[in-house]
Amino acid sequence: MSSTHTERDATRPRPSARPAVPHFSSGPCAKYPGWSPARLEAAVVGRSHRSAEGKARLKRAIDLTREVLEVPDGHLVGIVPASDTGAVEMALWSLLGPRGVDVLAWESFGEGWVTDVVKQLGLDDVRTLRAGYGELPDLTQVDFDRDVVFTWNGTTSGVRVPDAAWIPADRAGLTICDATSAVFAQDLDFTKLDVVTFSWQKVLGGEGAHGVLVLGPRAVERLEAHAPGWPMPKVFRLTKGGSLIRGIFEGETINTPSMLCVEDCIGALEWARGIGGLAALRARADANAAVIDAWVERTPWVRNLAVRPETRSNTSVCLALDAGEDVPKAMTKLLAAEGVALDVGAYRDAPPGLRIWCGATVETSDLEALAPWLDWAYAEVTAGA
Repeated sequence: MSSTHTERDATRPRPSARPAVPHFSSGPCAKYPGWSPARLEAAVVGRSHRSAEGKARLKRAIDLTREVLEVPDGHLVGIVPASDTGAVEMALWSLLGPRGVDVLAWESFGEGWVTDVVKQLGLDDVRTLRAGYGELPDLTQVDFDRDVVFTWNGTTSGVRVPDAAWIPADRAGLTICDATSAVFAQDLDFTKLDVVTFSWQKVLGGEGAHGVLVLGPRAVERLEAHAPGWPMPKVFRLTKGGSLIRGIFEGETINTPSMLCVEDCIGALEWARGIGGLAALRARADANAAVIDAWVERTPWVRNLAVRPETRSNTSVCLALDAGEDVPKAMTKLLAAEGVALDVGAYRDAPPGLRIWCGATVETSDLEALAPWLDWAYAEVTAGA
């Protein structure tokens, strides 16, 4: 630390309270309260995942997901390879083709799905509905006679769809929703969503490399009636001989999962159920986001990147600073060096700023302790500017 910085420290005392857990990454996210490696002791390790014991733990993870997330009985839940990305691309490769496609993009990951649909699958009849960071596309322009691909919550912009009212119940096309930073925190209407994807490492605070695919009846009907016109990698194959491979949704994974990660997910879901389930998870995320919102309201040099309050995320809260782009980068480094906030920089493709995860596994008290440190870091970085 430079002598100049030391002099500043002498005139600007550090806040007295520190976050007990300084993990505010937007993925992988903070482990649930009370987590320890001891919670993994029941993991089926050194055994085949296709053994009776292995399949039972995989089925346990599926059943708990259905229970905690309140997935309707008519929907299927499966564990698939390659995190949320794998789950989304499995759906795109398997389902698209029979109809035109509307793809919505208002941040980095939505743009990734545009690339998949337009450049990788090479579909001709594609409309892209875009908006800049902080905004949503005009949802009234979506054509539900077509298949629709969208993210529910933009992890890199902190902008979410406020609800599912814009999706008609009598749509002809399918809705394919990347909900990885929305599930267990926001109110998803599964009756309006034919495909929902997510991964464990976001709101559950789980580990990476595994995705979850939720299929509604209309998606299953499409799968069994539609033969894609392109090669299908093994890890994307959901059907055999024109019929759904139902074992995928009963614990028979396509390829080998990490049973340690499966056990970790089970622990997170049991914690979630124990604190009150989905309603409690949403309430925790709302309370956490409210702490940051209140700090933003009283802080003149920062604003929420999401322009409209009803579209502001309660998980990946993205903040823009009224300062040069070097300021948030320097703040991020300083906060990490102090050990009070790790991984709070904006996503690499997003506008410079801060991104603070407020999902349910984060304790509200840690965000309350963080706020004075944000003030302190800003003052340190901008002193003499």
